[in-house]
Amino acid sequence: MDIRQLWDDYEPLLLQIGLTVLAAVFLLVVGFWLINWLAAQVSHLMQKRNMDVSVSSFLTNFLKIGLKVLLLLSIAGMFGVETTSFIAILSALSLAVGLALQGNLGHFASGILLLTFRPFKVGDVIATNGFTATVKEIQVFHTILNAVDNRLIIIPNGKVMGSAIENYTAQGVRRLDLTFGIGYGDDIDKARAVITSVVEGTPGILLDRGIDIFVRTLNDSSVDLACRAWAENANYWAALIYLNEHVKKAFDREGISIPFPQRDVHIKHAEVLS
Repeated sequence: MDIRQLWDDYEPLLLQIGLTVLAAVFLLVVGFWLINWLAAQVSHLMQKRNMDVSVSSFLTNFLKIGLKVLLLLSIAGMFGVETTSFIAILSALSLAVGLALQGNLGHFASGILLLTFRPFKVGDVIATNGFTATVKEIQVFHTILNAVDNRLIIIPNGKVMGSAIENYTAQGVRRLDLTFGIGYGDDIDKARAVITSVVEGTPGILLDRGIDIFVRTLNDSSVDLACRAWAENANYWAALIYLNEHVKKAFDREGISIPFPQRDVHIKHAEVLS
């Protein structure tokens, strides 16, 4: 066997294989470094957006794995490996997993949107899907609410994103809207002055935002006075309870009646014909 002849015959092929291996190793090292750098930048960006740590970690790892799989497939293609079948198998597996987890993937995507756009945060009082409660936790698949009676309400994120969300505490302050009914024989100006005095003495009321008291409705048996005042979220319920109680006591002291539904029955005595 002529070694020189064999070398002359296979030298171009060996050189090509060697260059391909070197190029593959270079691409593998540089590619992994770029993927890790990109994942670190994405993770840093998500942390700046105050995204949940568990979600940002999951997305970062998902991105790294996906890009590394694509890189390995590309390098395999450099050696003549047919990657079409691998891609077809991965596509079929992805489709099967996607169909099996269709509902959960929808909830997961909704959880990402909730954590990204933050229509509410932990501690906010919201109304959604017929429930009004405090947000206890925002998970990847579910949002957990804590009701005033300490019930835990667990709602899939897909339903939260798919329905209206009313956030009561997002603005920092809330307006108290109360209605007090007085009798038609009572003095409106006097009642307004009494309500104003009680509101001004209510702890937690933001007097710099003003107080509005006006006739809202002339009902069948009462004149309804609307009272609007402002309080911080932390003082809202205490101020509401205080106002309802002390306006009633002030009305009683000042002789202002609070009408309630009642029916007057008048009996007429008919003459009996003999």
